[in-house]
This record gives sequence, C-alpha cells and structure tokens, in this order.
Amino acid sequence: MTTAELKKTANEVRKGIIKSTHAAKSGHPGGSLSAADVFTYLYFVELNVDPKNPKDENRDRFVLSKGHVAPGYYSTLAERGFFPKEDLLTLRHVGSYLQGHPDMKKIPGVDMSSGSLGQGISAAVGMALAAKLQNKDYRTYTLLGDGEIQEGQVWEAAMFAGARKLDNLVVIVDNNGLQIDGKIEDVCSPYPITDKFKAFNFNVIEIDAHDFEQIADAFKKARETKGMPTAIVMKSVKGKGVSFMENNASWHGTAPNDEQYAQAMADLDKIGESLK
Repeated sequence: MTTAELKKTANEVRKGIIKSTHAAKSGHPGGSLSAADVFTYLYFVELNVDPKNPKDENRDRFVLSKGHVAPGYYSTLAERGFFPKEDLLTLRHVGSYLQGHPDMKKIPGVDMSSGSLGQGISAAVGMALAAKLQNKDYRTYTLLGDGEIQEGQVWEAAMFAGARKLDNLVVIVDNNGLQIDGKIEDVCSPYPITDKFKAFNFNVIEIDAHDFEQIADAFKKARETKGMPTAIVMKSVKGKGVSFMENNASWHGTAPNDEQYAQAMADLDKIGESLK
C-alpha cells in the first residue's frame, strides 16, 4: 500500500471513530484519533494477519494495551475486513459485541481482551516468549498510552522482555502528551520515556506518529534488530484530524454531540478531499 493510500485509509479509520463514538454517545475519541495512523500501518502493511482466518496460529499478534481506545482499533479492524463497518454504529450498545474495551472471545481479530491499564504489555511479552519457546516466527506488537506507562506493571514487563532478549516484540508508545486529567507531565511525568526503555535493554526509535515514511522505517528497523526488543516512541497529536479535538485533553473520553459530529466529519471530509 502506498503512502497516499495509507493516508486515505487512516482518514477513513478516523471517520469510523467519530461515527462510532457519536452513535454510542460515549467512548474515547482523542487517543483513538492519535493512534489511527499506526493502527492503519499495522493492519494494512506490517502485520501478518488474515481477516478470513483470524485465529491462524502463525499470525502476528497485536495487543491493545490502552484498551479504552477501542474505537480506533475497531474502526481499523472493520476497514481491514474483520467485520462489517456498519457494526461500528453499535459501539457500547447493550448486546453489541463491540463493547467499550476489546473482547477476544467475541471480536474477530482481537488477540487479547484489554482495558485495565498496564496489563496489556505483560500479555504481549508472554506471547512473544511463547513464540520463542515454540520456535515460531510470528511477531508480537502492543500499543501503550503515555499516561498508561505510569503503571508499574509496564516496567516489570519491560524488564522481563529486555532480560529475555525478545527481539520479536515491538512496544509502541502513543506519546500524545495528554491523559484524562490533563498533561502527563503534570499528572505524573513518565519522561524521559526513551531513556527508560533503553535502561531496560530496548532498542528505542523515536518518530512522528503521523508520518507514514517514519512509521515504515521504524518497523523496518525493528525487524532488523536482533537480541533485544524494540520500543517505538511516537510523538502524536491527541484528537488528530478533528480541529476542535486536537491537543485537547477534554476529548480523552467524551463523545461528540450532533453539532460536533457534523463539524468533525466536515473536517475529515476536507482532509479526504485533499488526498484525492
């Protein structure tokens, strides 16, 4: 997929985020929008996955450690063909399989149920270790929030991954600088993020989360790195693509009303037009 096609696909993923959270009248659009580009690259380029065979034992694994950005995850899975896009409008509805956090027992393509912050990376480390023990070639990826890495369990998992030289593991940190209570540095600063991962024997790559060439280069370098896991720390814009949501912590867990929905979709339509 070309860079131009990736940009168009990511814009469609963002539309799905807005549509689903508006329909649910709840959810987490801010962090979903900031991660839309890496979600798109993962599922349309990087990951060895097949929507027609989502349980293939040799597939690459992905764990959404920051499970609350399920709207972004679901929109990407739907765009990739794991389930119908119209089902996004059932987000968080009673009886829907698309609940507020991912459920591996009900959603095609979801490898791990998640939502309790800090725990997803531990599951991903376990998957990567299992591949090593079984001499399997699949790779494991996990996406964490920068507020999430305030959790101690993250660093216990990182220490283990570095000690076991899990070079089949890629930890991605969505560094949009904001969490539910405001700026991460004001709540409980996790900085310097890169130095922390280096201290746990990770190969660390810093990128612009919205530059597909940088994203592609980072994942290429991760594949080439042997003897240590990789952490990709990506500087992103919370609410990316929707003018009034960008860099605004209040959109961490707030759904757009009808008027805001119309404005958000207009913003994304304008971006879509510019990509033609």
